[in-house]
Amino acid sequence: MQKAGSMVYLPAGSRVKLSRLDGAAKITIAAAAGKPGGKPAYVSPSEAVEKQVGKDNWSRSVFTHIADNIDAAHLIAGETLNRPGGWSSCPPHKHDRFAPPSEVPMEEVYYFQVEPKQGFGFMRVYTDPADSAPFDHAFPVEHGDTVLIPRGYHPVVACPGYSLNYTWVLAGEGRTYGAWSDDPKHSWIKS
Repeated sequence: MQKAGSMVYLPAGSRVKLSRLDGAAKITIAAAAGKPGGKPAYVSPSEAVEKQVGKDNWSRSVFTHIADNIDAAHLIAGETLNRPGGWSSCPPHKHDRFAPPSEVPMEEVYYFQVEPKQGFGFMRVYTDPADSAPFDHAFPVEHGDTVLIPRGYHPVVACPGYSLNYTWVLAGEGRTYGAWSDDPKHSWIKS
């Protein structure tokens, strides 16, 4: 399984030049509306906050790189390392309404990396049927794919034999990691 990488935070209005010094490099860029000022920050893998989340076939390693440690305007960012054949973002959760402290609206994006690269997984993004504009979509995801999550629940599963790891970036006014609501139909798996 891959290990977490490094992240760099650049405040709004920053200019940067990227140079590869030696060997291969993987670079993912994400952005959200921000405020000028603040300080650029580098977060090494050892500085990211690591948590083992879930249990059984829905356990995974979650690394939070950018949260309360950096004045990052509206961003929270990290990585999830999903074991082969395992589920993540479970129980399915959402963060699309203002109901503090349990839920604040934050859009999210997942950028997937699969090892070995020919592997795949699936992601479902869906709303409660009582939502004013309900939807339910399933996406096959492969190495290098990106899924935007404007709202709704969003679980992920990896094909057996393949780790399905993703960089995730949350953006919203509330900027509160963990302020989400589980799908009440599936929250029982926590007990």
